[in-house]
Formats: sequence, structure tokens, C-alpha cells
Amino acid sequence: MTATLPLVSVIIPMRNESNHIRPCLDSVLAQDYPADRFEVLVVDGDSDDDSLAVLATYGTRLRVLHNRHRIVPAAMNIGIRAARGEVIARVDGHTVLAPSYLGMGVDALRRTGADNVGGAMQPVGGGAMGDAIAFAMNSRFGIGAYFHFGTAECETDTVYMGMWPRRAFERIGLFDPELVRNQDDELNYRLRKLGGRIVLVPTMQSRYQNRQDLRALVKQFFQYGLWKIRVLQKHPRQMSWRHFVPPAFVLAVGVALIAALTVRGGGWFLAAVVGAYGAALAVAAATVASRQGWRHYGRVLIAFAAMHLSWGAGFVWGAMRFARRWWGEEPPPPVLRPEPAAAVAERS
Repeated sequence: MTATLPLVSVIIPMRNESNHIRPCLDSVLAQDYPADRFEVLVVDGDSDDDSLAVLATYGTRLRVLHNRHRIVPAAMNIGIRAARGEVIARVDGHTVLAPSYLGMGVDALRRTGADNVGGAMQPVGGGAMGDAIAFAMNSRFGIGAYFHFGTAECETDTVYMGMWPRRAFERIGLFDPELVRNQDDELNYRLRKLGGRIVLVPTMQSRYQNRQDLRALVKQFFQYGLWKIRVLQKHPRQMSWRHFVPPAFVLAVGVALIAALTVRGGGWFLAAVVGAYGAALAVAAATVASRQGWRHYGRVLIAFAAMHLSWGAGFVWGAMRFARRWWGEEPPPPVLRPEPAAAVAERS
């Protein structure tokens, strides 16, 4: 019966993850999916910490591949091309899987016929600020994507990490190698555009170690906003109205600030803009604090503001940084050639 299960290739993009990669790998290797039906490929992006030394302790239980480009989409493409499995599973280095994760994913692919399945993101904090960031990320007000707060199995536009049949990449191409961030959004949009289905499966459980201080959070969300511009330029219809709210607020604050300094009565406009957002922020933080504890109220409020403002500022900066790319022709995604029938038979 084990032989009828598909071979799963777990691909872990990594760079300088010495503090997190061991719990991640231990959780992957502890899966209740049969050990002879999955392989682990770690794609390292020139780590200069102790990450490679940690990997060496696992011996032949994993394969280590080199990613000279040092970014996630390149790592995923290297891993997919080297993978032997008919199912590809992405696992991020900051994530710890539940023992049933791979099995639930394989079952969901078979049961739903979807082209990508994944679970909800369950952030894990650490310290007062880290916990507040986790609570904010799990809130609909913090991040609008369904996989951050969804609890019901349903079709959706994207999921956390993801598991795909190999044939999905043969049909739509690989990850866009340009996108430092948002590469999953772009690939999943291409998948849906060509008729593919993406399903959120809550039983695919994992824990994600989120950023634990404001500086790291601001950098992360600024990059998300920055690279969302490139997704917009490539696929304008991928965008939802919620993506435009943070940059619209950042621009509104900028205009209001200029008006306050140059126009009589402009200060009222600035007060109205900031006051409206502040009121929404206060209500959202209070909603979270009422569930998680009022001691978190102030830090959750700050985390919300940091996420929104840094994402919006990154988006605005990206619109200027990539201004010349609005009318240029976009290159097609890299291609994954279909495997020969002999290779498929050998894998089975």
C-alpha cells in the first residue's frame, strides 16, 4: 500500500538559518508519511553562518544544493529541477511542520484534484514584541490574505508555502526568478489564470516563527510592498483593492502633511486623515487584546502600524524604483520540461 503513495520532494530554501533550520528539518524528518516516499532537498544560498555545519549533521537524510543567486525563487527552481518526486512541497526554514503535514497534503491533492494545497499560517512569537507581531499577523486587519486567518477548507487565491503536483510546473512554468518577495503570489496567480485550483486545507498544520522586533518587521513588509509593484506590472489583475489601501494611506498622509505646512487650514486635513486611521487602529488592536490579553494592546497597535506603513511605503517606493518597467515587455517564466516516461516509471 505504501508503494501507491506518491514520492514527495520537500524543498527548503535557506540562507543563514542556523538558529531555525534544525527544528525545521527535525519536523520534516519526523513526518508520519512513509520515510521511503519522501526526499528532502535543502537549497542553500551561500550561507556564511553555521547553517552548513548544521546540515552536515544530518548526513544522507537530505541533499544539499547550492543557490548562487541567494533568493527564494532561484532556490525553488533549483530544487524543483533536481526533485525526483511527483509532488513538490515547499517548506520555509522558519517553519515547523506538524507530523501529519505531508500526509494531509497528499490526501488533499488526491481528494480535491487541486493544483496547489496548503495550510493556514500560524505565527509563533517570542518575547513581548514577537508575540504582539504574531497576534497582528493573525488578524484580518493586519494582513488580508485568507491563509492568515482562515479556518475552513475552501478554494482561495494563495496559500502558505504549498504542495503541487509536479505536472503543475510543467504546465505553467517555474517561479519568477526576479521576485525577491511575492514570488508565491505571482506563481499562484499564473496557476489560477490557466484554470488551476488552489485549496486551503486547515488540517495541514505548521508553525511559522515570525519576526521578533520592529526593525526586522519593517524591513520584511517594506520588501513585500516594494516587490508587489513588480507583480502588479506583470499581472495587473492579480491585485485586489486591499493591496492599494496601505499605499493610498501613505500618500494621503504625505499630501496632508504638505497641505498642513503650505495651506491655511491644511492641518485639519492632516488631523482627519491620521485621526481616521488611528481610530481604526485602536479598534482593531482592542479586538485583538480582548482575546489575547490587554497587556498586548499597545504593542499590537504598534505592530499593525508598522506593517501597514512599511508595506505602503515600500509600494510607493517600488512604483518609483521600477518606473521604467511599466511599459516594458516581461520575459516568460522559466520552463520545466516534462519528465521522460522511463523516469516516471523508475520513481514509482
